[in-house]
Amino acid sequence: MAGSSKKVIYAALAGNALIAVTKFVAAAITGSSAMFSEGIHSLVDTGNQVLLLHGIRRARRPPSSRFPFGHGKEIYFWSFAVAILIFAVGSGVSLYEGIIHTLHPEPIDNPLVNYIVLGLAIIFEGIAWFFALREFTKAKGKWGYIEAVQRGKDPILFVVLFEDSAAMLGIIVAFLGVLLVDKFELLVFDGIASVIIGLILGGTAVWLAYETKGLLIGESANKTVVNGIREIILKFEGIDNINEVLTMHMGPDFILVNISIDFRDEIPAGDLENIIAKIDMQIKKNFPTVKRVFVEAESRRMLAQSV
Repeated sequence: MAGSSKKVIYAALAGNALIAVTKFVAAAITGSSAMFSEGIHSLVDTGNQVLLLHGIRRARRPPSSRFPFGHGKEIYFWSFAVAILIFAVGSGVSLYEGIIHTLHPEPIDNPLVNYIVLGLAIIFEGIAWFFALREFTKAKGKWGYIEAVQRGKDPILFVVLFEDSAAMLGIIVAFLGVLLVDKFELLVFDGIASVIIGLILGGTAVWLAYETKGLLIGESANKTVVNGIREIILKFEGIDNINEVLTMHMGPDFILVNISIDFRDEIPAGDLENIIAKIDMQIKKNFPTVKRVFVEAESRRMLAQSV
């Protein structure tokens, strides 16, 4: 998964960096507010790719005494930081520029430059978007797109896909704004286009923040994994009841599992250790993303009293 994530990020990084430069040059030549907002959009997206790559690198650090379960959650932190950056910088600047140019509209010089830049931008962004969509489609498997975002544990792929989708919408809005100003001399639509781009960025940021918040706090594994763990445990003899199966994603490929089991009282201590070892081995074999398993032997009555 990490390899696919990095490919998607590198593709988006290269495209956004080139597009940001061309948009700012076009904005300087033409004075278009919408084009300037699009330049800010691409610049923020470029910075976001750098932050995501930084997060992947940090997440690969080995466990330590201070972080015994590793640093996998760095991915979630930096994905959340990207959402905040989109909202604070991208959306904020675009809304500000849009409001100023809506209240005080100005003519656009050399609109042909904008058309050329937007045409190139939609080609570059389209390539990056298609690449991100293809990798996301592979990763989601049988899930629907919305379900994959809600249940997926690797935020990198859907963060980049969201960014690229917002970028495509922004380019279309900027094009319409420039067209209305150029053909119909409706100067106010340049500012309005910038405001709409800001709203698109704001909505994207809020959705990204919402989807990554649960992972950052400590989201459980998907129900298929939890139910599969229960099925494995119930195959062993000497178990009266499974009290709890608690799971947490410490990273996209690291699930921590804590199980409370009510074993039969007559089981010898040696046999109990053997059963626990086999449960641990079978769970990790069936679910490779499960890296650590902790089993607690306690009766339902003791568990109820502790709660």
